[in-house]
Amino acid sequence: MSASPSLTDALGHALTDKRIDILRQIGASGSISQAARAVGVSYKAAWQAVDTLTNLAGTPLVARAVGGAGGGGAQLTDAGRQLLVAADAMAQARGAVLSRWQATPHAGPALARLAVRTSMRNQLPCVVERLVPQGQIVGVHLRLGWGDGGPGDGDGVEPAALVSRITRESAELLGLQPGLALQALCKATGVRVERAARGTAAAPAGAPGTHRLLARATRVVRGESGDEVSAELAGGLQMVGFAVPRSGLRVGSPVVLVVEDHAVVLALADI
Repeated sequence: MSASPSLTDALGHALTDKRIDILRQIGASGSISQAARAVGVSYKAAWQAVDTLTNLAGTPLVARAVGGAGGGGAQLTDAGRQLLVAADAMAQARGAVLSRWQATPHAGPALARLAVRTSMRNQLPCVVERLVPQGQIVGVHLRLGWGDGGPGDGDGVEPAALVSRITRESAELLGLQPGLALQALCKATGVRVERAARGTAAAPAGAPGTHRLLARATRVVRGESGDEVSAELAGGLQMVGFAVPRSGLRVGSPVVLVVEDHAVVLALADI
């Protein structure tokens, strides 16, 4: 059975977080609350998962029965069942493809990172260092770098750091924990580029919720609305941001990349 076009976007979640697992458990138990317990997330997070998949699919995936002797329940719609069948088929095909690359250590992670399609220019491999709950928000502290023996690992360079602020439900659905490798995404327009003094060893501290990363400009494109600057961090990662118009920055100029917590989005790829 092939997935209808309206379900293809929802299938992107089959291998990257717990949303498809929640849908599968709803089908097995007929209950949102039981599905949440089986997957290990809160009831609220389970409903958020269903809502997200429904938005992506463009059609209801779960039919909820309210009240009754059993206190209500939930059943998969035909579209929900189709989505699970297609997800299983994709998982089998994916496993067959990735098994060919087991002998090459970097191919699997590279394929997973390339599988994330987004308009965001900055896609940075990173590792979760710690989670800091703040009410309904979780601060996810990240160490930038490949984390798998790639460029910049073990070269004595102190890795750059970022923080992403997400909801507790999103942290649960992604299964975030220290040591987990993922990607930090940020639009180029969300990165402000400032000139740094030559010889600066560390970027000056910024306002709360703001991170300042030292880098060196590798390309500068002048523009009336701002100069687009490509820059390389000390560990070898590349980022793109914008400086003020007629910034005077040139290739080789030391710069500071200013990124706010709320601009950092997390993406998880199963490898």
